[in-house]
Amino acid sequence: MTDRGREPDDLIRAAGALVWRDSPGAPEVAIVHRPAYDDWSFPKGKLKRGEHVIAAALREVTEETGLTVELGRSLPPSRYVHRGRPKRVDHWVARMVAEGPFTANDEVDEVLWLPAAEAARRLSYEADAALLRAFGAVSPATTPLVLVRHALAGSRRDWKGDDDDRPLDKHGRRQAETLAAVLGAFGPEELVTSPSVRCVRTLQPYAERSGLPIRLEPALSEGRYDPDACLRLAAEALTSQRPVALCGHGKILPELISGIVDAAAAAGDRLGAGDAVAGGGLGDGKPRKGAFTVLHHTGGRVVAADSYLT
Repeated sequence: MTDRGREPDDLIRAAGALVWRDSPGAPEVAIVHRPAYDDWSFPKGKLKRGEHVIAAALREVTEETGLTVELGRSLPPSRYVHRGRPKRVDHWVARMVAEGPFTANDEVDEVLWLPAAEAARRLSYEADAALLRAFGAVSPATTPLVLVRHALAGSRRDWKGDDDDRPLDKHGRRQAETLAAVLGAFGPEELVTSPSVRCVRTLQPYAERSGLPIRLEPALSEGRYDPDACLRLAAEALTSQRPVALCGHGKILPELISGIVDAAAAAGDRLGAGDAVAGGGLGDGKPRKGAFTVLHHTGGRVVAADSYLT
């Protein structure tokens, strides 16, 4: 996943998901009917001002279907011109975790669960059919390993105390709150971090929301970095099928990610990565502060990688 680069100033951003659920034989996917257009598509909608693209996808799915979902790998974005302006719609594979009430309205008046082959015949647009083909290329049931670089913590030069005690600045605190709002989209059940204050406080807002403890791991710190121990942590996460978030430093994460990628290549796996959703991670060298990369894995194999800013 590479940085998406500069987008047109007048770009319309939207987000949604291809939602699936288990069913006997094969997964079913959810499609929605929009009466204003008399078409069948996947749930999606425009970002609100200042809204993170992940938060927008979750909100739109719930508003249009009543479903609560957890996100998996990203799908190729749709790009087209809408009323003379460029538009980009980011999509994810999303597993249904709860089904709330649905009330027909002017935007969506029907939600259908269908096998993929039948959904393909119902969909109104080739772009959505292409999403469905991408969905079917890899098992939808993946588990996330989230690798987070700590949020902004001011200048190292200006901090007079022990660098491990350097706290987040006001921008970093905002990034940590954004992370807390979007990290739940991937449902991490374990939080592991460098003991440095800036790393702990990057995960703290999410820990408070989720009620999860934070485990301190010195091998992820700058002063006691142990590459072999970090790779073992990642390997344990990949084989456990348990969603895990690891938070560390910019000097450590590129080597850790490269080690995971090299191990995947040695095992004959190829990371799947499409157009960037929010940039700033895998393949960019040192990730930006507050950025995170999600490695989606199944059966111990990494099958996709997505990177995001906060």
